Amino acid sequence: MYIKRNAEDVVVRYLKSNKIVLVFGARQVGKTTLIKQILKRKGVLFLNLDNESDKQRLISSSSLPPQDAIKALGGHKIIVIDEAQRLSETARIVKGWYDAQLPVKMILLGSSSLNLLNQSAEALTGRNEKLFLPPLLFSEIITNQSWYSDVYSNEKLEKNFPPQLQELLLQTLVFGMYPETVTTTDKPGYLLNLVSDYLLKDILQIGLVKDPDTIKRLLTLLAYQAGSEVSVNELANSLRISRITVDRYLDLLEQTFVIFRLPALSTNQRKEISKNNKIYFWDTGIRNALLGELSLNPLRSDIGILWENWVVAEFAKENMLSGMKKKLYFWRSRAGGEVDLVVKNSEGTMAAYEIKWGNKKITTPRLFKEKYSTQAKLIDRSHLLFI
Repeated sequence: MYIKRNAEDVVVRYLKSNKIVLVFGARQVGKTTLIKQILKRKGVLFLNLDNESDKQRLISSSSLPPQDAIKALGGHKIIVIDEAQRLSETARIVKGWYDAQLPVKMILLGSSSLNLLNQSAEALTGRNEKLFLPPLLFSEIITNQSWYSDVYSNEKLEKNFPPQLQELLLQTLVFGMYPETVTTTDKPGYLLNLVSDYLLKDILQIGLVKDPDTIKRLLTLLAYQAGSEVSVNELANSLRISRITVDRYLDLLEQTFVIFRLPALSTNQRKEISKNNKIYFWDTGIRNALLGELSLNPLRSDIGILWENWVVAEFAKENMLSGMKKKLYFWRSRAGGEVDLVVKNSEGTMAAYEIKWGNKKITTPRLFKEKYSTQAKLIDRSHLLFI
């Protein structure tokens, strides 16, 4: 079952340009499915560089003049190179074809931004359009439900939270929003397999991790601390490795779309926390699978942590799809006042949010209100359709 993605419109727009299209995202997030859905019934050549024969086919063709290379590959009007980061020469090859102004559209898919972005940053400068594809948005999932109706309004949800919505929310909180996690009947089995077989594949294949067990232990520590300010020094001490190694591993996990960091907002270092970061998972299902905590009990002890991670990730995913036009922060004063999420638009306007699982009264810290002239809004589960 295909779930329509908001990213479709972005890709269709990019396909109309003459530039190379780059689509990045974690493994199993739906990049290939998205492109195949958009390009169905069109003459397309798919090369998957995880497949050795496809890799050798690309290498062999690259030794030919550009026009002959495209003919050798079948003369297709569209060429899609999946797992493009698996071959270090990919960007150079594609650049040559692009610069030859051949009538062929090239699309590169990558499950790791690290190698591919490093290649394309120089080789494909000014020649590409980028899209970062996150896991599914809740809005994409809910509109695909047979029971969903647009009659659900914010006011109605606050008074009567539909049982179907409650169940769907718990499912996505616990199992996350990877496409197959949403559609499969064996959600725990798929998710545990995803974590064990795919999660670390890109990181380990990059070759910068000498000890896989260490990065697995790091991931477990991060899963326990999701939504908290993370001390690199404490992580290094717990893992008995250097701070430099922890920083490198955190970068790898970020560039392979496992985690993202939320920086602190500050304009007054004397009164506000300024250097710390919070760590969140792009997908709460990954976090839960790492800990082996897949209970659907709404009273589970970490429900508040899950809800906060889920909400912040929804904002981050929307921002990713819009081309990172907004800046996301948390705020905390040295006196202990805190705002869970601050969203700053490119125009300079700001919105602030307190994220609570239950419907609770919130109070915006006085220092924050005075400094930023912004009142925090509550996001509880009744607001989930309007994130």
